[in-house]
Amino acid sequence: MRNVLRKELRLSASVLSYLFILFGLTFFLPGYPILVGTFFVSLGIFQSFQTAREANDVVFSALLPIAKRDVVKGKYAFVCLIECAALLLMALAVVLRMTVFSRSPVYRTNALMNANFFALGAACLIFGLFNWIFVGGFFKTAYRFARPFVTFIVAAFLVIAVAEALHHIPGLAALNAFGTQAIGLQLGLLAAGAASFVLITVLSCKRACARFETIDL
Repeated sequence: MRNVLRKELRLSASVLSYLFILFGLTFFLPGYPILVGTFFVSLGIFQSFQTAREANDVVFSALLPIAKRDVVKGKYAFVCLIECAALLLMALAVVLRMTVFSRSPVYRTNALMNANFFALGAACLIFGLFNWIFVGGFFKTAYRFARPFVTFIVAAFLVIAVAEALHHIPGLAALNAFGTQAIGLQLGLLAAGAASFVLITVLSCKRACARFETIDL
């Protein structure tokens, strides 16, 4: 698996996948729907799939002396590595906004979602959906990816819209807590989002491996 992942990182990946990790820093932007950063990170990963398809990367990988399942696992490992790198930047922004910048007026007057642990958990959920809808959808054919990506866009922006709206509902203001307010609830929501990411990704990878075994390349 290490060599397969190395091949993904050095040969199959588009440079945009690495550059778009920086969209994790959108969590620093006040007055901006910060979860949109997850979409741009996903868009960077999409570019790697597009580049790999045009270069017949899947066929090349399948011809290597490795199990077909390892081809799928390599793709998932690459995707998760990019997502986790972006999540680290988002987590950095969350910690800084909850501590160092907790008294900053530009964040205090922010009308949209604050960068807190709930937002980080929602980002984990969106990345999980990307792995299920897009990556899993790609391995239905190991060639077509336009429909899965469009489906992911719809799902992602629905989650973003709901997440942005929830704290406006009476009784749910704690979801948009600033600083260290409601820290217990926030950490619980982050744990739930991280668990959903892991569960969805593992299930998607297993299903994709089974599908790829049956595909005649």
